[in-house]
Amino acid sequence: MLRLALNAARRGWPAIRDLLWRAAEALGETGPDRPSMPGQFWKAMTMVCAIAVLVWWALPQLVWVRSPSIDALAVRPSPGTIVRHDLVMFQLRHPLAGRLPVNVTKYALCLPGDDLASFTLRSERFPGRTEAAFFCNGILLGVSKAYGRQGQRLDYFPWKSGPIPEGQAYIGSSYKDGFDSRYFGLVPIAKLVRMERVL
Repeated sequence: MLRLALNAARRGWPAIRDLLWRAAEALGETGPDRPSMPGQFWKAMTMVCAIAVLVWWALPQLVWVRSPSIDALAVRPSPGTIVRHDLVMFQLRHPLAGRLPVNVTKYALCLPGDDLASFTLRSERFPGRTEAAFFCNGILLGVSKAYGRQGQRLDYFPWKSGPIPEGQAYIGSSYKDGFDSRYFGLVPIAKLVRMERVL
């Protein structure tokens, strides 16, 4: 083990030495015949510190999205009234999501007063199981699946067709493998945070 560490150090030292030489060259001192340029160093340090402070401030303002169900890499809160197709974030508490609540970002697809219809159908892949197709004002939102990608059983939200009640919303996306209101049902609008795409 010691021999491996020594060999790694011998191989790595030239790269470290060259890096130091390149830094000195960038600051204007490549040898005894050229004077140092401390002004360049402090300019570089000022820029690096400014960028570091900006990143330190900006990163907590963003929420990084790890789900393929929405078309965004990063979002941030955006105050305002939630309308159809807005990005929204909320805390999901569900056995399939784990013991602790998780932050979920989806779209608000069907809102209070909208007509939410649900039609059950037999699963083509799994005899004996049923699935459900959900429509908002006649537009297909998605079809539930009998089982998830990891084989977990998925039970669809048992909804009797009719208008969405006040203060509730259907949350989801066009992603067929997404985990959304098809399974966990309507979400109180008071628990939703309106978001906007940044990246």
